[in-house]
Amino acid sequence: MTKILVIEDEEAVRENILDLLEAEDFEVISAPNGRVGVDLALKGSPDLILCDLMMPEINGFAVLALLREKFNTSAVPFIFLTARSAKADFRQGMELGADDYLTKPFTRAELLSAISTRLQRQAAIIKNPASHADVKAYPREMRIIESTLRRTIDKGHFREFQMYYQPIVDIKSGNMISVESLIRWWSPKLGLVSPAELIPLAESTGLIVPLSDWILETVCKQTRTWLDSGLEAIPGCVNISAAQCAQPNFVEKVANCLSTNNLEPHYLELEFSETTIMQDVNKTIDILQQLKSLGVKITMDDFGTGNSSLIYLKKIPLHTIKIDNYFIYNLPQDGQKLAITKALIQMGQNLNLKVVAEGVETVSELNILRDLRCHAMQGFLFTQPLQSADFEQMLISKQTLHI
Repeated sequence: MTKILVIEDEEAVRENILDLLEAEDFEVISAPNGRVGVDLALKGSPDLILCDLMMPEINGFAVLALLREKFNTSAVPFIFLTARSAKADFRQGMELGADDYLTKPFTRAELLSAISTRLQRQAAIIKNPASHADVKAYPREMRIIESTLRRTIDKGHFREFQMYYQPIVDIKSGNMISVESLIRWWSPKLGLVSPAELIPLAESTGLIVPLSDWILETVCKQTRTWLDSGLEAIPGCVNISAAQCAQPNFVEKVANCLSTNNLEPHYLELEFSETTIMQDVNKTIDILQQLKSLGVKITMDDFGTGNSSLIYLKKIPLHTIKIDNYFIYNLPQDGQKLAITKALIQMGQNLNLKVVAEGVETVSELNILRDLRCHAMQGFLFTQPLQSADFEQMLISKQTLHI
């Protein structure tokens, strides 16, 4: 019987996970904090570990780092459970040796799918360890994922990738005002590869540049298709990586993509993480100014999780800031998050920026954001990310948020 260790400091969450896994005939052991979790992992020989990221004393990163140093637990599949979705967290976890992330609140199907995928890959690694020998470069199976990704891109097999779309909704009117594009990789060899694996790996190997170029072209082409079909298309939001932004011809690529698809620039919004913007802030501001001159709108993603200076914030030609879902999760019950979220929204308003709250899952969260006069929301309360055909149906029906 497969043994799973659950390390989670919130008792209600921990008990729900235990009940779900026991119903699926897993053997389950649990820990209420990181210290006990490390001890159980070393003594209990689990086949897989589910670990909360944000815990007092020893957080999930520290738990993972300690276990990867021990021979007995160095290769045990490790899945983070987290309310945070900041890209910097994903990268840090993958560098430490995490296998996957599940963003709270997750469904039963998402949890079981993540567990099944990790156990299947672990079984393949045990069966053929020679192909995963260089653990210094990447932990366990990451090396084979990297080589598969490289071959896929080098051969131009972009049909393995799919774009999913999650709309952003005006809180006051309930209308969809833009849509974020999210990539998914369905590899014939590996199956579904988690975005938490794909994006950091692509960034660390430089493969993010051709992949991002394909995403930009695909989103522009899809928007053009919807417009040609007579639909009232909304701006498509594309995430831009630091490596893509650093390309000398990046602005030219954007301009060419708009021209090739005969797309007016207001139909494209580019999202830059707070960390990406601040890496070389003066150079980035110059690039963003050039993009703004094209008529493209600029969004700062994961706002509040990076290290942006308020001095520079006024200089950056932003149109929108997106509040990271870490601050939105459990908002009604967390006074500190509420205070921070209120301050972020007020800051955006004072700078004449549109403010979007990410990861809105409940009506109570939405009601607070409405009271704080947040402009827009994105999250499962309205819809999960959808394939293009499903999102197209939402455009056809002009679906709105009725809450």
